[in-house]
Amino acid sequence: MRTLLLLPLLLATLAAPRPTLAEEPEAPSNPDTASLSLPVEREIPASGQMMEAIVVSGELPGPGLWRISKGEHFMWVLGTQYPLPKRMTWVSREVEQAVIESQEVLLPPRASLTTKIGWFKGMLLLPAAMGSRKNPDKEKLVDVVPPELYARWLPLKAKYIGRSRSIEKQRPLFASQKLYEKAIKRAGLSNDSIVYPLIKKTAKKHEIPMSNPEIKVDIGDPKQAIKDFAKTSLDDLDCFAKTLDRLESDLDTMRDRANAWATGDIEALRGLPFSDQNQACADAILKSQVTRERGLDDLFDRLKAGWLDAAETAIAKNQTTFAVLPMSLILRSDGYVEALRARGYEVEEP
Repeated sequence: MRTLLLLPLLLATLAAPRPTLAEEPEAPSNPDTASLSLPVEREIPASGQMMEAIVVSGELPGPGLWRISKGEHFMWVLGTQYPLPKRMTWVSREVEQAVIESQEVLLPPRASLTTKIGWFKGMLLLPAAMGSRKNPDKEKLVDVVPPELYARWLPLKAKYIGRSRSIEKQRPLFASQKLYEKAIKRAGLSNDSIVYPLIKKTAKKHEIPMSNPEIKVDIGDPKQAIKDFAKTSLDDLDCFAKTLDRLESDLDTMRDRANAWATGDIEALRGLPFSDQNQACADAILKSQVTRERGLDDLFDRLKAGWLDAAETAIAKNQTTFAVLPMSLILRSDGYVEALRARGYEVEEP
């Protein structure tokens, strides 16, 4: 599962890097340091109704590229979107050519979590991390979720998960993410990236360097962090509620967004609201005491600043750079592209 910023899983796997959004990383040269890509923002797939509504299929162009320039130097930017129609075939010739003509590929930012323990000991923490998914004090969802929310949860659980007792022991945040996983499978949707494998393959073939702006966070002893998290109450009811909202009422918008990306309709993407529970779910983790104490509460801001600095460096250094970002961070008024525009760069939309 490609999760949000779920601290227990991050802590348990920080010494055993998982595939990033763009590539599968090499084993870390320093066994006590591991890199883990933290997607800045992602669209989460929804339910089977959505798949029934999606009509696009076959060979489709995807979106055009943004061009960000200063003087004679410029950067192409491709926006990614999830979910997408499973049966679409992306016609990627324009993107491949842009990558080939670039001197560098700039990937989304990531956080590198450093720890005081080694790789093998980090792997042994996985059972403890999985245990921290559960509600403290052995409470169940019915005990921690307001009755009206729990009443909405039950039919969705019955539809996508079935008669599971174990899910009722999980924190609202984790339970709602599991609901999404099951909905994806039921719908026949694909949350797998069709963008990054192609970017990686093209860049490697033509020996074009790829770079990830990286923020390093020292969390100390992950075993203690997991213990602290297991005892911490999360303010994750907003995450839970917004996840249910999306499953119940946002299916048409998600369908339209998937279609718009597949057909390259930027105006449609711009006009559709970015209704997203991800921020609420991430805040439930990042604003908790255990993460604030470990310097993770301002992680999104630091990732943004790191990417913007890397983008400016790449544009100044290279004649042509190719970058990839989530579509929402391109289109939002407070997103990365608008931040570059505010710094004096010229922005041309596709």
